[in-house]
Amino acid sequence: MFKKIVVCGVGLIGGSFALACKKSTLGIRQVVGMGRNRAPLEQALALGVIDSFTTDWAAVLNDADLVLLGMPVGQMPEVMRAMVPHLQAQTVVTDAGSTKSDVVAAARAAFGKKISQFVPGHPIAGAEKSGVAAAQVDLYRDKRVVLTPLPENAPADVARVQAAWEACGARVSQLTPEAHDKIFAAVSHLPHLLAFALVHELAGRDNADQLFDFAAGGFRDFTRIASSHPEMWRDICVANRGALLSELDAYMAELMRVRVLLAGANAEGLSTLFATARDRRDAWLDSLLPPGE
Repeated sequence: MFKKIVVCGVGLIGGSFALACKKSTLGIRQVVGMGRNRAPLEQALALGVIDSFTTDWAAVLNDADLVLLGMPVGQMPEVMRAMVPHLQAQTVVTDAGSTKSDVVAAARAAFGKKISQFVPGHPIAGAEKSGVAAAQVDLYRDKRVVLTPLPENAPADVARVQAAWEACGARVSQLTPEAHDKIFAAVSHLPHLLAFALVHELAGRDNADQLFDFAAGGFRDFTRIASSHPEMWRDICVANRGALLSELDAYMAELMRVRVLLAGANAEGLSTLFATARDRRDAWLDSLLPPGE
């Protein structure tokens, strides 16, 4: 199915995809890295993540079966414009962007009549560390990948992309681009925004060093994702700002309700709120366990 896979953007996401594909049963003969800078590509080659690399789209797309675009979403339009003139008819392109409506719009502008060759996707398996050194062969095992196919996509091409992710150990689902962006504004983009904002607010205080000196497990767990890639999350927040603003407004309204309970020393109200949140989170965690555990 795949003799040659190209990974453009060999960081945590692209590098983990490359490692998993090389270990899979897909029968891949070569995984080629593509990027704008040689240094990370040379590092990826030294680590055995890729088999070779180039910075030339015309060369790398020759006989390519699948291309994964793994760069931040803000870079997608430029990369797509550079790639499409050299795209061959047999090549299927997918992406790993955390937003989909903007990526689809960029793809329609860049691919034109070749839009059927682009199958949008999003692996839900990031980590707070970035770069190819953080790549993991099992990053996608038992993780969810969302595909947002376009009306122009051939079912066989969607199936090929799905097969590649499943070979990495992922569980593949499908959504529309619009539904994807609304869902992940709530459960991914908002939590990252809040974590960054809390750390930034505390870091700006006069006694910041003292605060961080006494911070422990609760602060570490809540703010873990504030160690994520700033450029990537800047692009995600800007790209999905409409849905994210709606979620931020809803959260601010909830915080105001909590403030009213706290200001009124409403112990019963706080207890009910905390218990409801705990029970819903515990039920979600239980749903993640394999059957029988």
